[in-house]
Amino acid sequence: MIWEEFKDSAPEMADIGRERFERTGLVLVGTLRKNGYPRISPVEPMFVDGHLYLGMMWNSKKAQDLLRDPRCTVHNTVGNRDGSEGEFKVYGRAIPILDLEQRARYGNAVYVNTQWRPTEPEFHLFSVDIDSVGIVAFNDEDMITRVWTPD
Repeated sequence: MIWEEFKDSAPEMADIGRERFERTGLVLVGTLRKNGYPRISPVEPMFVDGHLYLGMMWNSKKAQDLLRDPRCTVHNTVGNRDGSEGEFKVYGRAIPILDLEQRARYGNAVYVNTQWRPTEPEFHLFSVDIDSVGIVAFNDEDMITRVWTPD
């Protein structure tokens, strides 16, 4: 399920997630290395045409991980120890995007935000196929968790 479909199913959670992902312009992506150990890598997320896109340098270790095993976790960055920013986690699979029109629209969106454009074909582009989402938030007394699945 692409981001737009998730948003249709759980609009409030999707709005929280997008805000948390865009707040710093970075997310942490969890992948599985060839030896089975987890890898955590910073990535700049981009929302384009209803997709949550992850662009990566050509042949980067994280991209190679996803090409070998598409399972991934996408987590907002957290900058303070008290947890007041909350956590937003997406669990899913990274789908390689090879369609040149989609890649061009992604490149245009990157340019609008950064004044830099990735060069074809020298980057990997993935759309996150969402399996489930989790939110962790804190108030003065409690930790609050919410989980979304398509079922």
